[in-house]
Amino acid sequence: MKKVVSLLLALIMAFSLVACGDKKNNDEPNNADKTDTVPYKIGIVTGSVSQSEDDRRGAEAFQAEYGEDMVQLAIYPDNFTEETETTIQSIVNLSADPLMKAIIVNQAVPGTTEAFRKIKEARPDIICIAGESHEDLPEIGSAADLVTNNDFVSRGYLIIRTAHELGCDTFVHISFPRHMSYETMSRRVAIMKAACEEFGMKFVLETAPDPTSDVGVSGAQAYILEQVPAWVEKYGQKAAYFCTNDAHTEPLLKRLLECGGYFIEADLPSPLMGYPGALGLDLTEEAGDFEKILTKVESAIVEKGGADHFGTWAYSYGYTLSAGLALHAKNVLDGKSELLDMDDVAAALQVYSPKAAWNGAGYTNATTGVKSDNVFLIYQDTYIMGNPGHFMGNADVEIPEKYFTIS
Repeated sequence: MKKVVSLLLALIMAFSLVACGDKKNNDEPNNADKTDTVPYKIGIVTGSVSQSEDDRRGAEAFQAEYGEDMVQLAIYPDNFTEETETTIQSIVNLSADPLMKAIIVNQAVPGTTEAFRKIKEARPDIICIAGESHEDLPEIGSAADLVTNNDFVSRGYLIIRTAHELGCDTFVHISFPRHMSYETMSRRVAIMKAACEEFGMKFVLETAPDPTSDVGVSGAQAYILEQVPAWVEKYGQKAAYFCTNDAHTEPLLKRLLECGGYFIEADLPSPLMGYPGALGLDLTEEAGDFEKILTKVESAIVEKGGADHFGTWAYSYGYTLSAGLALHAKNVLDGKSELLDMDDVAAALQVYSPKAAWNGAGYTNATTGVKSDNVFLIYQDTYIMGNPGHFMGNADVEIPEKYFTIS
């Protein structure tokens, strides 16, 4: 009996040792697999929070959703006009990772075209996508696989049309020479001016300091704070204001809420674009939930007497573009979408703006008449905050054909 028990114990111990050995061997391949947990990586390059907060927050949200292993973020310099080489390198550096398969730049500031060309020379397999280009669209379209911009043609008309419907008699456009050198912005100004003539409104150009110049963001914002009261006194309570720079937006809104006037929507519209700072709102609890953000912003606008004077897009354009273009790239890499299918692009954007109506068209060069197959112009319906607020139905408005040839 003792011999049998001893034999059984010996067999049990031998089996345990074999089992342990097998477990160790089985673990080794699993650990090896964990060193490469994603099939590819997606890079997103944006400005800083101080220059373009919504763009950055959208990139961060996409990274939080899909993980830091898959999504890599980078930032270009605030003073990107003076630091073009740094901007280029910030974008190109992402391509050094052999797993990198798509790079999105939003906003595509000067240097993006050159960065994409450098990337394509070494890594033609990487999908290069530009959101909201600061460079001429035909130029960046020659280097990028896909470009999406706000529809400056349609919006140039629709912003003026909306101001007219709200009872405005004057439209004040605030910008600076660098922005006015961009085809998208200079062409939009021409369209806005023509629309003002159609609706019997006065069109005014005002100049403010460039935040990327020596005065910096703080100096540019200080100028807006100082000038708005004088502008309101000069142009009256029925003037609508528009600025081409994100940094100008907060001080403009702050003073208009104090002095009077209208603001249809920002250059890159969002409930977060300028409104939280101008209203002194803490949106920490609502972060990422644009329906709650809009509700809180709208309530504060109404409380300050600004009902029916201030508008936005219900969902942030910058946020939606960073996250939506990254999702579109992921869908393409996963074989679920076609890169140049506008419906597929819109579907990805819709994930981050579920209740918004969108419209848009392919970009047509006003000089040559050539339509690009990889540059899309898009826009979201305008939401005017009030009690209650309402969409203007702009996504359904047919733009008069003549505005597409104004340059």
